Amino acid sequence: MKPVLRAFLLLVVAVVLAAAAVGLYVMRAGLSAREQPGAIETFVARSVRNLAVARRARELTNPVEPTPEIIAAGRAHFADHCATCHANDGGGNTEMGRNLFPKAPDMRLPATQDLTDGELFWIIENGIRFTGMPGWSTGTKEGEEASWHLVHFIRHLPGLTPDEIEQMEALNPRSPEEIRQEIEAERFLQGGDPPGEPPAHAH
Repeated sequence: MKPVLRAFLLLVVAVVLAAAAVGLYVMRAGLSAREQPGAIETFVARSVRNLAVARRARELTNPVEPTPEIIAAGRAHFADHCATCHANDGGGNTEMGRNLFPKAPDMRLPATQDLTDGELFWIIENGIRFTGMPGWSTGTKEGEEASWHLVHFIRHLPGLTPDEIEQMEALNPRSPEEIRQEIEAERFLQGGDPPGEPPAHAH
């Protein structure tokens, strides 16, 4: 048998075996987004993420100095744009974060903290396909600067204080239900019906 044909057949066999292994894994584990990824799946997902990040991005350095004002700007941006999935403390323990697949990572841990500033910046700007991470690039210098602020804040997550988390909670987006309750409470304070009760004139 010619070496080229043998190599081709070995490649075909390897692909078939890999496809069979994936098929068996899916039949055994299912495709529920609520399940915790296994060790192999986590390894594959991280490897794909590393491949997805443009190589040139890894060498980028953060052009913004990490002053307290910059950290505060990144914190406010994170609270308003990122905490819905990642939680204020970066742990990912939110309704959205827990139910994504792959799940929102705990950004305080080495899997995120060991990424270069350039990699974090690239992920914020471009997102990662086939995950819940969107690309936030606005195509503007101001947008890029805000992403660099976020990089500094992500580095700050392992040392986040309870006071900072409390400040962030005031900046988190509110759900329609929270807004409705706030409107009802304000109406009550101005002499209207108690929250949760229909107006007095309703039948």
